[in-house]
Amino acid sequence: MNNDAAETFTQERYQTHLDEKVARFSALLCDHYTAALETFASAPDGFRMRAEFRIWHDAEGAHYAMTHAGQKTPYVIRAFPIGTPLIGSLMPPLLSAINASPMLAKRLFGVEFLTTLSGEALVTLLYHRRLDSQWQLAADKLQRDLGILLIGRSRKQVCVLERNYVTERLEVGNRSLDYRQVESGFTQPNAKINQKMLAWADACCRDNRGDLLELYCGNGNFTVALAGNFRRVLATEISKVATACAKHNLLHNGVHNVELVRMSSEDITQAIDRVRAFRRLENIDLDSYAFSTLLVDPPRAGLDPATLALATRFERIIYISCNPTTLMANLETLALTHRIVKAAVFDQFPWTEHLEVGLLLERRDRVGGS
Repeated sequence: MNNDAAETFTQERYQTHLDEKVARFSALLCDHYTAALETFASAPDGFRMRAEFRIWHDAEGAHYAMTHAGQKTPYVIRAFPIGTPLIGSLMPPLLSAINASPMLAKRLFGVEFLTTLSGEALVTLLYHRRLDSQWQLAADKLQRDLGILLIGRSRKQVCVLERNYVTERLEVGNRSLDYRQVESGFTQPNAKINQKMLAWADACCRDNRGDLLELYCGNGNFTVALAGNFRRVLATEISKVATACAKHNLLHNGVHNVELVRMSSEDITQAIDRVRAFRRLENIDLDSYAFSTLLVDPPRAGLDPATLALATRFERIIYISCNPTTLMANLETLALTHRIVKAAVFDQFPWTEHLEVGLLLERRDRVGGS
């Protein structure tokens, strides 16, 4: 992005682009749902909570850079208007400090920013060399001068100067929820849209019956916000880092009706279907749950066939998708047993063709659970 990039991120251009994305998804969905989609728009700029840049070195020093797909030569980034104001305010002094310190600049090839609505910033510097005590002295000064958290990474080496996470505070309804977000873990890229998505999902869970099964729970993004709507929750996640964050976030926010298990969706499906026993479930009585609602937020590949078959047995499904194409493929199966009662789009990724989608589905016969 060049210095004139901010001029292109206007509200009018953004709304036109969003309307086109929503229209395309509405056309995909028309055989299953004809009502107007709830649309949650982003701000046209200042929305992205994290950013990753290459560092390009030339005779003038180090520069933030990116590369276009299919091209090897990077282009210099002089402004990043889609990033949070905090990222924008940190970029110039950070780069100046790097260029003023050979110890910080030597073989530096990348910079990553992670920021929060609550005002915290964690910066990771990526190197093609081993980091020593002299680097740590320079990095300590940089961390103090900029008021940030700083981490250095090189091959098989991670130098955490203070801590490797930030704490985000999200407002959902009349609640303030705190989330630990680890430097190496997945977090939602657009926190303000995430707040709207959590509020929408929370509304979908009102007047529920029974317990919740949540697959792909990540750091507990939905789990923390929705657990209070249910008697009990069983949540699963395969990532060790995300599972640890989720456990912390549940405890920190006073959520005590959740059992969290580090398992894949395929494995928990086999456990529920009694295909095989799992040691990680030895202290959990699956028969004691009265599952009625399933929440899934799968990766871009969507649900695997076994998990999809499991989903058809739930009275209510909340399906959050970052890939409308695989969502539509899964919907061909789900539509045989369920109907869509609510549909929403969340523009997590403005100025791209990507769209986050939420569906609330209920069984056509309105009976039974899992």
